[in-house]
This record gives sequence, structure tokens and C-alpha cells, in this order.
Amino acid sequence: MASTASPPRAPRWLRIPDAYRRPSGPSIALLFAIATFTRSVLLTVVPLQALAYLGSAQRVSVLYLCVSLIAVAGNLGVPLLLRWLPRRAVYALGVVLQLGCVSLMATGQPVLFVCAMVSQVLGIACAEITLNLYLLDHIPRRELVRFEPLRVFYAGAGWAGGPWLGVWLQQNLAGVMPFAVSALGALVMFAYFRALRLGPRAAVAPRASPPASPLRHLRRFFSQPRLALAWILAIGRSSWWTVFYVYAPILLVRQGAPEETCAAIVSAGNAAVFLARVWGRLAARHGVRKVLLWGYGVTGALTLVVGLAPAVVWLLAVLLVASAIGASVIDGAGNVPFLRAVRPYERAEMLSVFMTYRDASQLVPPATFSALLHVMPLSSVFIVVAAWMLGLVHYARYLPRRL
Repeated sequence: MASTASPPRAPRWLRIPDAYRRPSGPSIALLFAIATFTRSVLLTVVPLQALAYLGSAQRVSVLYLCVSLIAVAGNLGVPLLLRWLPRRAVYALGVVLQLGCVSLMATGQPVLFVCAMVSQVLGIACAEITLNLYLLDHIPRRELVRFEPLRVFYAGAGWAGGPWLGVWLQQNLAGVMPFAVSALGALVMFAYFRALRLGPRAAVAPRASPPASPLRHLRRFFSQPRLALAWILAIGRSSWWTVFYVYAPILLVRQGAPEETCAAIVSAGNAAVFLARVWGRLAARHGVRKVLLWGYGVTGALTLVVGLAPAVVWLLAVLLVASAIGASVIDGAGNVPFLRAVRPYERAEMLSVFMTYRDASQLVPPATFSALLHVMPLSSVFIVVAAWMLGLVHYARYLPRRL
């Protein structure tokens, strides 16, 4: 007689919650978190290695400028890929490009290092645009204000630990270790993506239409004031973090701080994103508009103090971390202004344009600072970005009051 006993069950503390085994807010947030860790391990390694190859902050700015120009074109080309390939295939291409990036960087050759930076930004474009499309498919619009702080909070571990871990691995174990860890993260990200079996939902599928040129997408995007405003505000937030990641370590190294200490300070600043859920609750209670007004204002004021402060390492470190806490207020709202404004039938096209905010934020600062640093000291970088953040307080006033 066959046994009717049920198979043994794993202890409760070993069971994976159902929310992480199916497409949901927590599982998609976890995917973003793994992607963040994959990039953040190289976050401080890359600008410091570029500085070692090129010898000056001004040349590093030019390098980031050139790579960002390529990234903008890559973002605008993703909708064409999505016309020709399934969404999952485009995501897989993004993972492959990121694996290629870490392989090239690990060679230690300056020319291949530049190729690796290009491969990385193109891989991020493919992976992030497709993942944001899945996000919009599976997260209701009314839940986005709560989801964005959750996504940023989940990514906090990567932002907080990755920059320091990458430099520590490089200096204490082996030069290729941060690249190996980043590659492992990319593989884990793809395996979890496959396990979730994410797929587009028919109810929100885009309208059938012939492929449009990227220029038409640009015109369509900027003809909608709410989308254009969301893009400008996102550039401001991302530009500040670009300056923090690239120029804060260089500023501290120039004052005599060890590279590992610089990476630890960047990680400490990134740890401020753990406060995103606090700011998200404030946004849900008082509105995204008010939170962004305060966030841009406080971040701009503190960054201005960084630019004017005396060149004392411990003082600069404290001020940089304090200004990162201010920037985390903006991250608490995240991309909600765009996600709430985009129309369902044109998500892929409008997302491809909106995601250029990250590349533009890596394009505008290097373009500005490559010229500025010819005649001004490095501290002027922080004064300029502070003025930009304070100027965005004015633009944030135009967000809908009901947001």
C-alpha cells in the first residue's frame, strides 16, 4: 500500500517567502538590488583606475564625457532592439555586455579599459530599460510611491558596501577580485531573473505600430511637460551622485587620504539610501512634491559647504556624507514623477528616452568640469553642482500638487 505521508517540509526560517518566488514588488526590488551590487563593486575602482591611467581629473572628465555620449545613443536604440528581439533576450544581452565589461577591465590594459566602460553602459541600458518595463507591468500606478522607496532601500546594501568592498578586494586580495565579484553578481542577477519568469502582461502591451526613429521618440517625450520635468529632475539627482562617485574620491586622494579610506567614505555616503523608506513614507503622507523641494534644497546647501570648506580630510568626509544624506531624500521619491506620468501604450519608447537621464548626468558634469578644471581647483566642481541642485528647487515647484 502506497504511503500517504506528505514530503518533509523545510523549516520555516529556511522557506523562501512567496513574494520572492513570483513577480511582485519585493522580487523586482531584489532584482534591482542585485543589479546595483554588481555595478557598485566597481563604482570607486573605475574612477580611481581611470585616474591612474590618465593622470588628472580633467582627463578623467573627458573619458566619462565620451563614454556617456555612446551611452545616450545606446539608450535610444533599445526600443529598436525590443522591436526585433523578445524582451527577455534584450535583458540577457545586457547581462552579457556587463560580463564582457568586467572581463575587459580585468586585463589591466588602458585601451580595453575604455572598451569595458562602453560595454558596461550599453549593458546597463539594455538591462535597466527592460527591467523598468517589467516593473510598470507588475506594479500598479498607485503603488509606485510605496515601491520606489522599497527599491532604493533594497539597493542600499549594494550602494553601502560595494564601493568599499571593490577597493578592499583589489588592494588586499588580487587586482582582478572586484571584477570577478561583479561578474558573479551579474550571473546571479540573470539566474534570479530566469527563476521569476517575468513576462509582459497583455493588458498593458504597447500598441502595434511601425518602428519609429529615436528622434521621433525624443520629440514625443519632450512635447509632454510632465515627462520633460521628470527628466530634468532625475538628471539633477543623478548628476549629484555622479559627482559624488567620481570626484569625491579624487578630492580626498588629493588631500592625502588612502584609497581604501576614500572608498569607505563613498560607501558611508551610499548607506544613506537606507533612509529612503523613511523619506518614502513622508512622500506618501505629505506628497512627492514637498519631499523633492526639501531634498534638492538641503542637498544643494550642504554641497555648497563642501566646495567652500577648508581642505581637511576629516571635515570633507563628514560634509560629503551629510550631503549624501540630503541626496537620499530625493532618492526617496525616485522616479515616481515619470512612472506616474507615462502612458501605458508608449512605455518602451518613453522609458528609452527617460533613462538617458543617467547618461546625461554622466555627460553634462564631465563636459562642464573638463573645461572648468583647466582654470579652477577641484573644489569648484562641488560649488557648481550645488548651484545646479538649488536651481532645481524652482523646477520642483511645477510638479502637480496631488503627486
